[in-house]
Amino acid sequence: MADVATLVEQARQGRPRAVARLITLVENAAPELREVMAALAPYSGRAYTVGLTGSPGVGKSTSTSALVTAYRKLGKRVGVLAVDPSSPFSGGALLGDRVRMQEHATDPEVFIRSMATRGHLGGLSWAAPQALRVLDGAGCDVILVETVGVGQSEVEIAAQADTSVVLLAPGMGDGIQAAKAGILEIGDVFVVNKADRDGADATARELNHMLGLGESRQPGDWRPPIVKTVAARGEGVDELVDALEKHHGWLAETGELAVRRRRRAAQEVEAITLAALRARIGDLRGDRHLDALAGQVAEGTLDPYTAADRLVAELTG
Repeated sequence: MADVATLVEQARQGRPRAVARLITLVENAAPELREVMAALAPYSGRAYTVGLTGSPGVGKSTSTSALVTAYRKLGKRVGVLAVDPSSPFSGGALLGDRVRMQEHATDPEVFIRSMATRGHLGGLSWAAPQALRVLDGAGCDVILVETVGVGQSEVEIAAQADTSVVLLAPGMGDGIQAAKAGILEIGDVFVVNKADRDGADATARELNHMLGLGESRQPGDWRPPIVKTVAARGEGVDELVDALEKHHGWLAETGELAVRRRRRAAQEVEAITLAALRARIGDLRGDRHLDALAGQVAEGTLDPYTAADRLVAELTG
């Protein structure tokens, strides 16, 4: 394999194989990962990240593919991160690179990658933040993150995207499900897909009503629009892109974009820190100090909080 500096340079030139290799290093938590992230840092923070979430069957893959087509018409380089359920056998992405997106496979300005959740709750792979950084550093103007449809835990997409798109479809009880799952709160743009079906208007009205319940927005606050699409035929997709661009503009004008990205970076740093601490705790499991603390807790001579404080002092001292 080429060295990290060469791979990063090739990724910056838009070479798909180099981008794929870098994301593989991310997924495998390879020893070179620190060097990869350090090399990409100067090139990150430029891409506009859009997350698409919703129940299974609403047409996320079809909508993602339609958005790729629309953004390519605008001359944008597009990255797609499709997060799939893990294969119980190999741990890899069960669906692979989405069949419905293969129309873009020969376009050098489109990079599509499937990642396995590997049991991670929230619909996103633990490696997703670093994979997004790779696509960002590779010069993608827009990155579309499509999450696995796992219902209530999909709210994690809000932590990874500049704009969160929630997809619903008529006849699936999605309005009620969305309210239960808490994704009404995280949606910046709502899409009623398969709008050629009966009940599409009713679904849009129900959604609009739910969004208005308890609404306490101030003047200048963003009010999520509801866009009706038939993604399989490309209908309404231009209106969806327009809604996304308006939200992107609002984020930039109000300073919310910087706030969201700072929050995202803080969560990423926290996750890496916690992973490092867990690794050190694992190293201490055979350590006499931890064993002595555990013994005192078990005997009732020390409470677990004080024991934890002492362990933290040991780890950070």
